[in-house]
Amino acid sequence: MVWEVHSTEKIRIKDIAEKAGVSWSTAAFSILHNRPNVSARARKKVESVLREINYKPNMYASALASNRKYTLHCLLPDHDSNAYWTEIEKGLQQAVINRNDFHLSLVIHYYAQFDADSFLKKSKETLECQPDGVIIVPQDRQFTCDFCLALTDKQIPYVFLDSNMPELPAIAYFGQDAHRSGYFAGRIFMMQASQANEIMLMKLMLNGKVASRQQAQRETGFKQYMAEKFPDCRILELPLPADIPEDELEKETERFFAAHPHVRHCITFCSRAYILGEYFEKHGFTDAHLFGYDMIDRNTACLRNGSIDFIIAQHPWKQGYSCVKALFNHLVLKKEVSRNNYMPLELLTAENYIFYTHDEK
Repeated sequence: MVWEVHSTEKIRIKDIAEKAGVSWSTAAFSILHNRPNVSARARKKVESVLREINYKPNMYASALASNRKYTLHCLLPDHDSNAYWTEIEKGLQQAVINRNDFHLSLVIHYYAQFDADSFLKKSKETLECQPDGVIIVPQDRQFTCDFCLALTDKQIPYVFLDSNMPELPAIAYFGQDAHRSGYFAGRIFMMQASQANEIMLMKLMLNGKVASRQQAQRETGFKQYMAEKFPDCRILELPLPADIPEDELEKETERFFAAHPHVRHCITFCSRAYILGEYFEKHGFTDAHLFGYDMIDRNTACLRNGSIDFIIAQHPWKQGYSCVKALFNHLVLKKEVSRNNYMPLELLTAENYIFYTHDEK
């Protein structure tokens, strides 16, 4: 075993034992492994040597030597192969693969994204498994709070992914600053729509409420920008139920444009901008302008075809990867982890989206 000191010199347990005047076994197996059957005198000698050489433990090497197994659990919305969540899952898995020497494993519990009872069921399953750490995409506020309280009671650290709940003691959050993101979206969007008297805001709804915390916070930031800079511009809302078939979504969209035929500037803060983009392509709305979120396949196709002008991307792969890395650093390497880790606000167009890739280091 190697011990690190302040300089580049490496010192062995044998060297510590000799300096302290104790046996190798006393230093290695009794004091350095904190076993109780060590005399106070011998312990003080070794501790004095460690202070003298400014010893700092090599947690990486110690973790490798311990052979301890760590199991992380993740509560993730169920998704299809083309969804935003797929990239998050790839990042989660790659982070575990990159640390397979440490016997790290990951269990993913998929819950129905817009079903609070599904989240509750999966959170209970997670608690029963007694994981070493948990990654959470928050859903229902009360159920999420209750789950986090139970984790805290069991001293299980957890990380928030995609959506933040700053009032809860998660060790970290990885995602966008949603309010700032919405404000930024307003600035870019109104560069095109500055002459418009009316604009359309498409929003996904569930049981009469915005379907996700991120959507709601982005909308708040956007409306703050509009109130400050364009108070006379009217925002017309197209609320679309998140849980209805696509042909019904198209009918709702058609009804909106029948009632507001002159509206051509549209924005949404969910990942389904393609609902409008594909509608524009199908009905020949060549003069329409659309701003959306997330580089999922159908959004990318619309961006490439010109029916979406701008997409804000939020590094889903990096979010997933960073969550595992944060729990690993906290649990295994005993490192301090930064609480709020905001993803950059990257504005993508048909010209630059091909350069937007994840980093697998």
